[in-house]
Amino acid sequence: MTELKKFKRVVLKLSGEALAGEKGFGIDPTVVYAMAKQIKAVVETGVEVAIVNGGGNFWRGLSGSNKGMDRATADYMGMLATVINSLALQDALENLEVPTRVQTAIEMRQIAEPYIRRRAIRHMEKARVVIFAAGTGNPYFSTDTTAALRAAEIEADAILMAKKGVDGVYDSDPAVNPDAKKFDELPYIEVIKRHLSVMDSTAISLCMDNNIPIVVFNIDEPGNILRAAAGEKIGTLVGGKE
Repeated sequence: MTELKKFKRVVLKLSGEALAGEKGFGIDPTVVYAMAKQIKAVVETGVEVAIVNGGGNFWRGLSGSNKGMDRATADYMGMLATVINSLALQDALENLEVPTRVQTAIEMRQIAEPYIRRRAIRHMEKARVVIFAAGTGNPYFSTDTTAALRAAEIEADAILMAKKGVDGVYDSDPAVNPDAKKFDELPYIEVIKRHLSVMDSTAISLCMDNNIPIVVFNIDEPGNILRAAAGEKIGTLVGGKE
C-alpha cells in the first residue's frame, strides 16, 4: 500500500447526513460539536484545513428535480442548505477557539465572505479553518465536485472523504452483500469504470486530471479525521502518485 505522509493542506468533505447524526434530518448540535473537536485536533498538528459540507440533511436538489421541480431552482435550494450546515460548524469550531471563515460561492455578505481563492489560502496559512459553502455557485454540480474543484484551486494535498457508516470503498454494497470486498487502494479510472460510490464522475475526473488523492474513511469512528490527515492507513486511498 502507498505510504502517505502527514498532509500540509487538506479539503475535508462532510455529508449533510453526518451533521444530522441519528436524527437523520436537520442538525444535531452534539454531533457537530464532536466533529468540531476532531477538526480542532487536526489544526493543532499544523495541517491546514478547508471543509466542504453537503446539504442532504435538509434538501437534495436532484430529489426535488425528480419530483417535478425546476432543476436549477432545486439545486440553488440545496446550496442554501450547505450554508446552514457551514454556519453551524463554524459556530462549533469558534466555540472551541478555532478561528473559522465561511466563504460562499453565492454572495451573502451579511453572514459570510464571498469565495476568493487567494483570501482562502491566506486564511489557511494563518491557521484558520475555511468552510466553502453554496457549492460551486452553479446548478447541476454536486458538493463532491465542489470539493474537487476547491482542492485543485487551493492546491490541497488530498481530499478527506468522510463517509457515514462505511469504512472505505467496496466492490458492492457491504450492507447488502456480506462478501463485499474492500479496496485498500484504487486507481481513479477503476472508480469510474466500476461506478463505485466514492464521488460522482465529474469530481473523480477532476481529481484524476489534477492528481489529487482521495482518502475515503468512516466518519463515525472517533479520531478518524485526525488519522486520515496524518496519512495513516485507514479506509481506501483513491489515486495519488504512482
